[in-house]
Amino acid sequence: MVTATLPAVRAHGEAITRRFYQRMFAAHPELLDLFNRGNQASGSQQAALAAAVVAYAEHLIGAGATPWGPVLDRIAHKHASLGITPAQYTVVGRHLLAAVGEVLGDAVTPSVALAWDEVYWLLAVELVAREARLYAAAGLTEGEPVWRPWRVTARRQETPDVVSFTVTPDDSGEVPTFVPGQYTSVAVDLGGGRGRQIRQYSLAGRPGAAHWRIAVKRLRGIDGAPDGQVSTFLHEHVTVGTTLQLSPPFGEVNAVAGDGPLLLVSAGIGLTPAMAALEHLAVTAPQRPVVLVHADRAGAAHALRGDLPRLHAALPNLRTRLWYEDTSDVALPGVPVEVTGGRVDPESIPLSPDAHVHLCGPLPFMNIVRGGLLRRGVPVERIAYEVFGPGMLRG
Repeated sequence: MVTATLPAVRAHGEAITRRFYQRMFAAHPELLDLFNRGNQASGSQQAALAAAVVAYAEHLIGAGATPWGPVLDRIAHKHASLGITPAQYTVVGRHLLAAVGEVLGDAVTPSVALAWDEVYWLLAVELVAREARLYAAAGLTEGEPVWRPWRVTARRQETPDVVSFTVTPDDSGEVPTFVPGQYTSVAVDLGGGRGRQIRQYSLAGRPGAAHWRIAVKRLRGIDGAPDGQVSTFLHEHVTVGTTLQLSPPFGEVNAVAGDGPLLLVSAGIGLTPAMAALEHLAVTAPQRPVVLVHADRAGAAHALRGDLPRLHAALPNLRTRLWYEDTSDVALPGVPVEVTGGRVDPESIPLSPDAHVHLCGPLPFMNIVRGGLLRRGVPVERIAYEVFGPGMLRG
């Protein structure tokens, strides 16, 4: 039944998910606080959900090539960082299946509805099980909120558009450790009737330290699009002494996987997990060979750049290769960096044949770099990547 009706669901997927969100938010307006309203407004969230449901159905009938274990892990970590509960899957299922019926009309017979209900619940129970294990690993009991108050103890203007915040638990409890590459969710009340919004930020400091550090880029709207609500709020209203609500660390990507050569490739604010990796290795494996490749508009836009002299001193086998579109400001006293004008050329990235790779940056950037590294012979299983927002890396 799923095989027979999949083409119709695929063709109307985004219409179904648009109707789903309309129905669900009308019945449960409190769930708006869990979703990125910018992604809702742009339609990217609806498109991502439609693609995920269709791809999972293809997986079930053997028609898809997507390896679903890693995808489910990624979704589960994101859900856990939001505090998603099993009861919410019932709400989603009710409105998603109703939306299928409303969009496809009489084509949704009782047998068709039953088949797609089974597709949804097979996906849901897999995610619920994964999320339960993540909550347990984070020390949370069933139903316990993920949110914990953290106080800002330092704020540093890294670039005109990037601010870093150092935070410590406001309850004087232990600081959870994390794996470089993981992130925390930050929940803020925007005020003015705009409700609560949640965003994920990679942890940029050293795992095991007495504090956490995140770096936030202010998202400015382009071509009439609105500015980022949460990043603007953090830039304009959060100062030393402010209390923020943070989740435990989540994220399935390990930026320091393996024990041989490591290649860290980032662009823009995507450098934060790479910096956590360097901070970690400076303490745990200072002799490990590491190549840091970073792309940015200019030296003045390169956040956390001031940390590189200290990290180079601690990591004698660190090699840094920078690509700046504007090379008028490249000075990094005491750091043996190589600076190239323009955009990253994957063919010119220094590469050890046995290197593990971590990528983080805009999706088009990662697609280009990943494709180039695959062509150069890096096995796909040795390339980890970080994706924020509703996009997924393909190919």
